[in-house]
Amino acid sequence: MENEFLSNTSIICYSDKEFEKSNFSAISEINLSEHPADVKWVNTYGIRFHESFKKVIQQNKLDDFLIKLLGDEEHPNKVIVLDNILFISIRVLLTKSNQLESEQIIFIVSADFLWSIQERKGDYFNWIRERLVGDKGIVRKKKTAYLLFLLLESIIDNYHETYQENAALNSDKLNSENIKPTPEFTSLVEKRKQELFNFKRATISLKDTIIKIEKIDIDGSDTKYFGELKEQTNNLISNIDFELQELESKINLIFSIQGHRLNEVMKTLTILSVIFIPLTFLAGIYGMNFVNIPELKSKNGYFLLLAVMAFVTVISVWYFKRKKWF
Repeated sequence: MENEFLSNTSIICYSDKEFEKSNFSAISEINLSEHPADVKWVNTYGIRFHESFKKVIQQNKLDDFLIKLLGDEEHPNKVIVLDNILFISIRVLLTKSNQLESEQIIFIVSADFLWSIQERKGDYFNWIRERLVGDKGIVRKKKTAYLLFLLLESIIDNYHETYQENAALNSDKLNSENIKPTPEFTSLVEKRKQELFNFKRATISLKDTIIKIEKIDIDGSDTKYFGELKEQTNNLISNIDFELQELESKINLIFSIQGHRLNEVMKTLTILSVIFIPLTFLAGIYGMNFVNIPELKSKNGYFLLLAVMAFVTVISVWYFKRKKWF
């Protein structure tokens, strides 16, 4: 298990003049207090290396409470301030998954190191590594708070990009001109609503975490950057809410179309019923088996009854036309 932990753990040390990326061959090499002038970004893929985490924490004399925190594999989003260390746990949507599954990401932050622990391999942080390698921007001139800001910004940007891609894909399918009151169309709308609810829940949870981080004061850390992240999450939530309202309007329109069609059917059936009720009444009267029905002896009784029925039908149709029922 220790070898697996080491193979899934790497470190990037950087300052405004230097950069070095390396791996570890032994846990004893993980010295987070060495070269305090440099910023150290340690990254681990996997959250089940409990014994290895414990050794790293103890040999670097970090807060023992981290052992308990890292022993729990399932955390809700939380921010905990320890002895000059910030523990951040968030659940991040895996946007490449069709089912929008989530993974646990943990950040352990101090003034001179940041340790990111990810549940699965692969992340959204390659552009940050490229900036560090190429000394682009100001990242190598800043401390761990700015690195944490970039990591969280990368997650939010990925949410934005995935949301916009999905919105573009669904815009044609769910276009107002293509609205059809069919189970297939309704299913598409409900599926999109569920995706948006997942995005909104994850974004709100991330926003709450950012607000907590913004209020924390740690020695050597500057949290002024996180106000921008809060605005980005607000914008994404606003976009999601706007699309949810549009989808709700489309569902209401579908129900209105279905109701209108049902009303048309019921109106047609009602008109036919009103026309044929008096005809049925007349046919029922003269279909009775009484001997003394005067009209039955009439030579032209049959034709007279047909004429009366035709007259009743014409009058009924004229009346409905006048009332604009059809």
